[in-house]
Parts: sequence; structure tokens; C-alpha cells
Amino acid sequence: MQVKVVEYGFAENYAKYYVTYKITDLNAETLTKLKERLNDPVKIVCNDLYLTTYFEEKYYPFKSEESQKNPEDFIAREEIEMLAYLIDILED
Repeated sequence: MQVKVVEYGFAENYAKYYVTYKITDLNAETLTKLKERLNDPVKIVCNDLYLTTYFEEKYYPFKSEESQKNPEDFIAREEIEMLAYLIDILED
């Protein structure tokens, strides 16, 4: 399983910040489990799962001044944290 941040920003229609992750290298069983267990909106395209997580402003990982100066580090950290979260969900 691999996780990549593919988009992030502010969603006007939800009035919240968001991060969209692309989760790849999933077998059919894992894809089904994640789809059933995730509470955030998901979309499946060609066996890849797209997960969008919405944040209140104070929790949004890309809002800080530091993240603006070094976005690559913050993206990498978000990808690692989401991978850990997904593994935890699958272990339950």
C-alpha cells in the first residue's frame, strides 16, 4: 500500500480545509475493507482509492508558515501519518 497527497486546499462548498490522498497497490480485499471502514469520503478509480479528509482550520497541516516554506516535508509527513492510520484501520 502506498499513499500520496494529490491535492490540498480550502473547499468553498464545505467551508473547510481538505487533503486528498491517493492510496495505491491495494488488493481487492484491502480495498473493500478500507471502503467499508473509512468515515471520510472515498472514491475508487481503477483500483486506487482516493480519500478526502476535511479539517478545521486549527488542525489543517498545511496552514502554518513553516509548511509554506517547506511543503515537501509536510506532504511526506502527511503521507506517512495516513499510511499508519490506514494500517491501524485494517488491523481492527
